[in-house]
Amino acid sequence: MSVQAQHLEFAPPPAEGTGRSLAAALFVHGLLLVALTAGIQWQQDDSLSVEAELWSAVPMAAAPPLAAVEPPPPPPPEPKPQPKPEPIQKPVVVKPPPPEPNREAEIALAKRRKQLDDEKKLQEAKEAEKRKQLEHKKEEDKKAELKKAQEKKDKLKAEEEKRKLDAKRDDERKEKERKEAKQLQAQKDAKQAAEDAKKLDAIRSENMRRIAGMAGATGSENATGTALRASGPSDSYGGRIRARIKPNITFTEDIASNTPAEVEVRCAPDGTIVARKLVKSSGNTAWDNAVLKAIDKTEVLPRDTDGRVHSPLIISFRPRD
Repeated sequence: MSVQAQHLEFAPPPAEGTGRSLAAALFVHGLLLVALTAGIQWQQDDSLSVEAELWSAVPMAAAPPLAAVEPPPPPPPEPKPQPKPEPIQKPVVVKPPPPEPNREAEIALAKRRKQLDDEKKLQEAKEAEKRKQLEHKKEEDKKAELKKAQEKKDKLKAEEEKRKLDAKRDDERKEKERKEAKQLQAQKDAKQAAEDAKKLDAIRSENMRRIAGMAGATGSENATGTALRASGPSDSYGGRIRARIKPNITFTEDIASNTPAEVEVRCAPDGTIVARKLVKSSGNTAWDNAVLKAIDKTEVLPRDTDGRVHSPLIISFRPRD
């Protein structure tokens, strides 16, 4: 057994119906060819359905027939070619003669054209007027915005100037108030100085009258008294003065020492305190100031038993009394 025989032995069996399939395919292709040919022939028949009539404006005579000639022998038959589609002939279109001009139609057409032109010009004029109004409105809006901005700027400027003016007026008012207060204080000071000077003049006059009435005083040359006779304050006068001043002392501190503060007090004849001076400190500034303030608050000292007010007086105040 050869190699080819072995190969055919193990090859798959041939497919059944191959001949029938080939015949069916050839038959279908033939039908397709016939259908295409019939379609081309139908288009040719449809294109030749146009008719044309030829005529001549000048009459012509017919020509004589030709002499009979022996036809040549027919050539051998050639293979029949496939039919070709004949070219489609275009129909001859005869143009009709131009119609006679219609004057009325032309006039109507001219009027219509003029009317259309007038309408177009009117429309263009309206559009131009509309554009002009729109531009005018834009300019007016722009001017209004500029005017509004300027008014706002002017308003802010006026407010700023008003604030500056108010601040200036406020400063002037405060300065005027300071000047008035200063003048009032100066007037008070002057009035107080005048009253003090008046009190001192009264005291001086009283002392001068007293001195004038003491020509017959019995004191020695070194005596410092002011009475015709040596007569000091009563034993209870110092206690009465301290009792008058002490309730006016305001002092809340607790101090260890009990050193007295001695104050010289000068009074008018009616007992009005005109001057006071610390001649000896207690060592505690707060106590000294409290005593001086109490004397200022007292203002008037009581008279002695004989109706006199002794001046000057040295009064001592102890913190623990």
